[in-house]
Amino acid sequence: MLIPHDDGMTALSEVPDVRAVRYDVDSLGDGLPAEAAEAEVLVPGASPATLQPLLDGMPKLRLIQLLSAGAEEWTTCVPDGVLLSTCRGAHGGSTAEWVMAVLLSHYRGLSGFVDAQRRREWSPRTMPTLQGSRVLVVGAGDLGQQLRRRLLPFDAWVTMVGSTPREGVHGVDELPELLPDADVVVLMTPLTSRTRGLVDAQFLAAMPDGALLVNAARGPVVDTDALLAELTAGRLSAALDVTDPEPLPEDHPLWTAPNVMITPHVGGAVRGFRRRSYQVAAAEIARYVRGELPNNLVQGEY
Repeated sequence: MLIPHDDGMTALSEVPDVRAVRYDVDSLGDGLPAEAAEAEVLVPGASPATLQPLLDGMPKLRLIQLLSAGAEEWTTCVPDGVLLSTCRGAHGGSTAEWVMAVLLSHYRGLSGFVDAQRRREWSPRTMPTLQGSRVLVVGAGDLGQQLRRRLLPFDAWVTMVGSTPREGVHGVDELPELLPDADVVVLMTPLTSRTRGLVDAQFLAAMPDGALLVNAARGPVVDTDALLAELTAGRLSAALDVTDPEPLPEDHPLWTAPNVMITPHVGGAVRGFRRRSYQVAAAEIARYVRGELPNNLVQGEY
């Protein structure tokens, strides 16, 4: 199998019956690794477009193991007969931590106090609280469950929404009835053909005045123009770790829209993230080596 990072070589060294070979993405233009012709597993270290020569040179490829929880870049590029597995479970904790950070900042007005500090103004004021707030989490996978676990000690009321209803999780078809009661809507769903544009003008109109939209999913889950209209009107607030387009152009109106906090897709960007990613990847590859299907296999419509 071909691995793009030293951390991966270390993690895969503990998996029996595996021969891991380090490849350099930047050197692919000089030729493919000799082992590419025999390798069955690829851990991508770049985008599909960048790695296309490598994919073309791997006739025995059977598994692409991603280091990300999202798979939208890869679903249309996987050769026939090749499995695609994500790194679900590696980034849920850090992404949930980012959501908690922006929620606490929003509710306790931290950005306003920082501005007052810069002006050397002592300006105490009473702020709302996360306690007792009604938080609707759209996406009931690892990310959503990690967030729920962190919200409950803050005495927030948490409602989970998934692609299909099950015990403790509402179905996405129930959103029109759930949205009007939500103080906060947090998006933690993967980007699929079904979730692209999910948060449109109708979705946003169903949220109550003063509600907060938090996007920790992918930018295209939200209709940017519809969100801009609500922000400009002052009816809703937003915290965005992802945007559409991304990166956000310097002249984009989202930068200057009122009531919005923007971070540059850093929800999972914490120290040790690659080591955690390879822990999940190694477990998935070990299952493949044993003749089992990976737990994070991407299936069906994406």
